[in-house]
Amino acid sequence: MLWQTWHARQQINEACAGLVPAGRVLTLCPAGGAISHRVADEGTIELDVGLPQDCEIFSAEAGEKHGTSSGERWFFTGTVGVLPDDEPWMPEDSLNNLIAPYSEDPTYPTEPLGGGIAGTVTATGVTVRLPCADGTWQGKSITELWARASLMDPGPAFSENGQLTSHDRNALAQTAVGTANNFAERLGCADRLPDPPEDIPALAEGPVPAARADGTCAWYRKADFEHDEQLPDQVLESRTDDTLWDERCGLVLSEPRANALWQSDAAEHDNIDRPSRPGDWFVSLHTYSGEAAKNVYLKSDDDDFPVAARPNQAGRSDRSIWWASSVCDGKPQIHTMTTAYDYNKLTVPALEEVFHTYVSDVVARRGCTDIELPASSTFRTD
Repeated sequence: MLWQTWHARQQINEACAGLVPAGRVLTLCPAGGAISHRVADEGTIELDVGLPQDCEIFSAEAGEKHGTSSGERWFFTGTVGVLPDDEPWMPEDSLNNLIAPYSEDPTYPTEPLGGGIAGTVTATGVTVRLPCADGTWQGKSITELWARASLMDPGPAFSENGQLTSHDRNALAQTAVGTANNFAERLGCADRLPDPPEDIPALAEGPVPAARADGTCAWYRKADFEHDEQLPDQVLESRTDDTLWDERCGLVLSEPRANALWQSDAAEHDNIDRPSRPGDWFVSLHTYSGEAAKNVYLKSDDDDFPVAARPNQAGRSDRSIWWASSVCDGKPQIHTMTTAYDYNKLTVPALEEVFHTYVSDVVARRGCTDIELPASSTFRTD
């Protein structure tokens, strides 16, 4: 048994360049039995090749529980990266869905990690960021680094009520923080992250009635927008956390409201399809902060050339995406609003007040200045 544990640690250290705390990974529920790692050009961390990099770990117990033919299963991924990078941030476009359209399972919006850490908790893992203004990588200055610890879809064998177990959520948070701190030491960063909060709560199900909004969509309830039959009556939200680089509020028309609106306003329009699935008609709102705000791109009429949402500017891209900008604590912020394609044809004028109210809430909460909003002339039905 001691040899098996030693060998498992060696496998994780070898795959993850000694950055991922092997002991934490071995406490995860799917980490039983023989442990191995990906042996390929990808799936092992090699910092001298490029970033981001990840390592992929396999478990015999996970394979047994899932009945894989190989007798093992890829169950854990550790990932590291630095900022700035060249990866664009692109909000949903008008043809996306905010909720799973063909699944009876609820949607679980991403939640902030909390504890003063810039971090997120998803249905499968935890991502954290750490400031690193004094660090370098391959001779280039960096401003931040990030680390992620995640499980492959654990399935019923390693989950509770369709979510990660409480133990695994906590272990993944500890693993992500430990990885970030190890990476910071490797890059010469002065700062370190504190221990993550204990007993990280399960993700809240969504969507929920707008009348219950009390997080990132609380502004929508306070403005009483849900009583306008043209506007969404459900929300997808998370707790507010001003450290996040991407904070979201999703507004969704329930099936009864969407169909009632279509019957009353859209049935006479041949070019507007009747909503046929949950979440077909929606409004998606994001606030991007810091490095993310410098690299936001929006879908345009020409799919090959997305439009950059520049700090200190505001406007409209495509027929259904608007953006505003502000500066919070010296950091640029980009605020975006995307509307579902057919829904957008009916309600653009009404959404001007929604977007302004959303931006006003965020900038007041974060203490922002230099606010730029799209001109009223951009809120027109084309």
